[in-house]
Amino acid sequence: MHARSQLIQGCFSALLFASGCAALQIAQDVQQGRHALHIGQPATAVSYLRRAADLDPNYHAPDPLRESVLAYLGRAYYETGNLSEARKVLEKALANDKEDHVARLYLGLVQLRSGDQNRGRREVESGLEGIQATLEGLAASPYRGIFWDPGRQIRSEIRRALGGKLEPAELVAAGEWIGSRLDEEVELARRDELQQRYFRGGDS
Repeated sequence: MHARSQLIQGCFSALLFASGCAALQIAQDVQQGRHALHIGQPATAVSYLRRAADLDPNYHAPDPLRESVLAYLGRAYYETGNLSEARKVLEKALANDKEDHVARLYLGLVQLRSGDQNRGRREVESGLEGIQATLEGLAASPYRGIFWDPGRQIRSEIRRALGGKLEPAELVAAGEWIGSRLDEEVELARRDELQQRYFRGGDS
């Protein structure tokens, strides 16, 4: 009986270890995919993000924006020009989470570039409204607010896109800039927050 109990405990520990390794692999692949997007290598990003999505299609990045792996993957396919695959992935992201505003933004961009102007505009505007609300909520945070879009560049561009009656090509350009700049903001906010903590620690 004691041997059986040890075997069960050993199997359980091995399962936890394997689960932890898988979670670490997913996080690393998503980070590598995001880095590839930052440096303009979307095909490389697809390979990392596809692997992460295969392991856990419900994964969300551990930051205040909580962007989904499928939104990242859809964006990567979009930037390679593979609009049909981007559409499939982004529709799956929204089936998983209707509040995935980045996925909705990029689905709208896919539709606009595919000639579906009315639906594309609706999806882009809906995604931008959600992103705007998220940024306003973060900016209102007593502590984190100072780190997120401090110059209001992203929110100003969103307001311009929503209120300017832009032509489809202009709306696509604005949406692409906002999507890319929003992801960069995650890294900038994290960097600034860490620096603030470091200097506070040094002063204490």
